[in-house]
Amino acid sequence: MCGIFGILIGKGSSLQVRTLEGIMTGLFILSESRGKEASGFALRGGRSLYIYKEPLNARKLVRSSQYREFFHSLLKAEGYSPRQSEIPCAFIGHSRLVTNGISELNSNNQPVVKNGAVGIHNGIIVNTDALYVSFPQFARSYDVDTEVFLDLIQLYRKKTGSLIEATRKTYEQIKGAASVAILFDDTSDVLIASNTGSLYTCANVDEKITLFASEKYILSHLLQQKSLGKLLSQQSITQVKAGTGLIADLLNFTFQPFSFHDTIAPLSTIKNREHHVIIKQIPSKYSLPTTARASFHLHQETKKVMLRTWDDLYSGKIALRRCTRCILPETVPFISFDEEGVCNYCRNFETRNNQVKGEKALKEFVSRYRSSSKEPDCIVGFSGGRDSTYGLYYIKNVLGMNPIAFTYDWGMVNDLARRNQSRVLATLGVEQILVSANIKTKRENIRKNLEAWLKKPDLGMIPLLMAGDKQFYYYFHKIREQTGVKLFIFCGGHEIEETPFKYGFCDVEHGVNNIMNCLTGISRTNKMKLIRYYALQYLKNPRYINRSIFDTLFAYYSTYLLPDDYLYLYHFIEWDEKTIIDTIRKEFDWEMAPDTNATWRIDDGTAPFYNYIYLTMAGFTEFDNFRSYQIREGKLTREQALKMIKEENKPRFEAIEWYGQTIGLDMNYAVEVINRAPKLYSSLKLSSDTPKMDVVQ
Repeated sequence: MCGIFGILIGKGSSLQVRTLEGIMTGLFILSESRGKEASGFALRGGRSLYIYKEPLNARKLVRSSQYREFFHSLLKAEGYSPRQSEIPCAFIGHSRLVTNGISELNSNNQPVVKNGAVGIHNGIIVNTDALYVSFPQFARSYDVDTEVFLDLIQLYRKKTGSLIEATRKTYEQIKGAASVAILFDDTSDVLIASNTGSLYTCANVDEKITLFASEKYILSHLLQQKSLGKLLSQQSITQVKAGTGLIADLLNFTFQPFSFHDTIAPLSTIKNREHHVIIKQIPSKYSLPTTARASFHLHQETKKVMLRTWDDLYSGKIALRRCTRCILPETVPFISFDEEGVCNYCRNFETRNNQVKGEKALKEFVSRYRSSSKEPDCIVGFSGGRDSTYGLYYIKNVLGMNPIAFTYDWGMVNDLARRNQSRVLATLGVEQILVSANIKTKRENIRKNLEAWLKKPDLGMIPLLMAGDKQFYYYFHKIREQTGVKLFIFCGGHEIEETPFKYGFCDVEHGVNNIMNCLTGISRTNKMKLIRYYALQYLKNPRYINRSIFDTLFAYYSTYLLPDDYLYLYHFIEWDEKTIIDTIRKEFDWEMAPDTNATWRIDDGTAPFYNYIYLTMAGFTEFDNFRSYQIREGKLTREQALKMIKEENKPRFEAIEWYGQTIGLDMNYAVEVINRAPKLYSSLKLSSDTPKMDVVQ
């Protein structure tokens, strides 16, 4: 979930300082795609172990005077001549996507220093709190989860005298993904290990050079430089497979691979104690002020008003006519009812064939791509939500494929989703390629568009708040090109996810989607209508014309203009909510949200807020649409669905506060505007023959 990388150099290597600086700079810039919120590196030289980190992205860090100082002065002081290495040394670097611990507090950034160990870590350890309870002797100093990994490693090194055995025992204790590189102050050994396979090495033992990075593409692209192409070959790039690691002995420049599970392998002992170094941390120059979460709390009066609206809609005080077959209300765009009170969505659903293609057809299709050598043969879109989690499990364990999980983090992937990603990846041993947007910019774009929306609320413009995630499609095509893996499997796209009412609020009648339609599948005419609607809204509300407009245009291009040649998993297999939830809870201890019974959209930090808008202004949310599909498919009764949406549509205060803090906007103000905005149901009149809205008990 972050980018880790580095270079190990043996004594006598002919690698010049200028080339070394170019390699590290290249690794920083190429790894920045995995995280842009902080960066740092450590250098272990002949006498010292230096650490430098800042709450800056990698491109800014490599332009800093401190970074240049390492290559122009400190290396020389350590004994590295400009033309060759007179000492063994190691650089490890990190480009951070913030998960545990805010980046503004530089102690949470990486490399992390603890008890003589200096480590970098990609992933999330989800049982950190439990480990500190189990090991009360550990003194917790930071918020970042990497700390407990270093505590465990050092504890078990002391107990066993073996770095390999310490690594095995540490991985037995942790839950979640962890790809690591660790330096020590009392040995020249370097630990590189992974339980997901998100780590690659590239070595030239004769020249005493080894590189490593989180993705194969990073190393492959770096080696295209002429100066490096002579030193290292593309063929030497090797994956550190899930559940394996290696110990690099810098003094002798030898490497000992090992498995976490192979207890027969020889255990390396702590050696080279005479090669002790002093840890020196370079002070940060760029620590940023933090914002207290309390400043984004919803006031008690605001919460009462939010609950009052919700209660009015489900107590019968606000009367809405609903379909007598499903639960869609009369405020849904383009809805109509027949003489029996059945809506057009139900009628159209009943007159068509909605059968999936079947598992047999799926197995035949993927067999064309399956790798016999266990090399990656498909890329799976992976958010950490329920559908993609089950999909990744199914693709690996049922279909027997060798997937790479692909995640696009646009700033609204919440911490719950990231923890669930980590659980799944570690359990399945699946590599993750993560592309992180410039999250700060993305969140600023959301705030600007929301501020514009609040000046002139319009239900058709709500999807603008989610435009930033649509580049997922663009980066998929890019990742496919980088990896050479042709098959992309999208664990979504089935009709139950479709929300045609969002098009309807833009005066676009999308109708009822066929199960074989794709998420990007709207007609050319409707695409033009959509453009026209948005253009008109921009003219009516010029506040939308801000720098986010380029991101919005990019989103439209990514969604509707790029070729949609993905395999949609649930076009082939039956989507069954109970099977999915039961499986992922059992297999991965998949985490639920604390403030809702719902399991859909809990990985999306935006959904609780925009669904509150839909509920307040239109009287329904995505869940009404979602449950209506299930009724039509015979998976729920109407009475069950009505009870479910009452709880699922209840305002999620904690999640909405997180959203406000994340984008930097007071949700009390936002809720006040939403509550004052015109309601679609405020002017609806009940006649003697109009059935009242069902009262949900």
